[in-house]
Amino acid sequence: MPETRSTGLLALGGIAVAALLTVIGHLEVNDDLNPWALTISDFAVSDRGGVIDVAMVVLALATAAVMYGLRRTGPPPGRAAELLLVAWVAGLLLAAVVPTNEPGTAMTASAYVHRYASVVAFLALPVGGWLLARRPDLTPTARTLRALVVLSLALSAAMVWSAYPGDRLLIGLAERLLILTEVAVLATVAVTQVRRAPVDHGVVVPHERGVTPHNGHHKSMIDEDGARALTPVRGALAGGRTR
Repeated sequence: MPETRSTGLLALGGIAVAALLTVIGHLEVNDDLNPWALTISDFAVSDRGGVIDVAMVVLALATAAVMYGLRRTGPPPGRAAELLLVAWVAGLLLAAVVPTNEPGTAMTASAYVHRYASVVAFLALPVGGWLLARRPDLTPTARTLRALVVLSLALSAAMVWSAYPGDRLLIGLAERLLILTEVAVLATVAVTQVRRAPVDHGVVVPHERGVTPHNGHHKSMIDEDGARALTPVRGALAGGRTR
């Protein structure tokens, strides 16, 4: 399906752009910010409305393209999986619009909204990816999807531990690995859409008895025409000659 291939390419392009913008956002911020100890949101709030916020919006749009492609390749992804993907998109958009607090300052109301929007997004995508692995059109990548989901859930647990009892130890590293794994789930689905073989709509002609393809087909038509032209009288005469 050319349309499905286009949506897959669009999604992969969006993922690549979002990744590039995120890298640029890390390079443009203050050198005092430590990427291993601070989250991506901490980097984004230091450049409010900058490229990292744009990257989250682009990633949400790429997810929407994946969802559209899933609808085009077969039955709907299922109500539960679709709602989880919508939750991921909504969480990304809300986190991009509502900033967290500056590092080292007290949590504000908007910071709590940002935090829980991110938590919903981080949990919704892997569960949705696990449900998507059941789809027949994603069977070739089902094992990869499930492996990525298990890894992302493990990284989510590591991030929760770091945020609370771990005193934010390497929370930035855990979050970046988590995001990388979850984006890989989306990329895997998008790649499957790009590689999906087009459906052959050719008409299959039944193979008639006594009719062979190509040259033999033409010869058999002549033979059949000759047989039809053989009337009973001619048949009798022909039979008399053979006696």
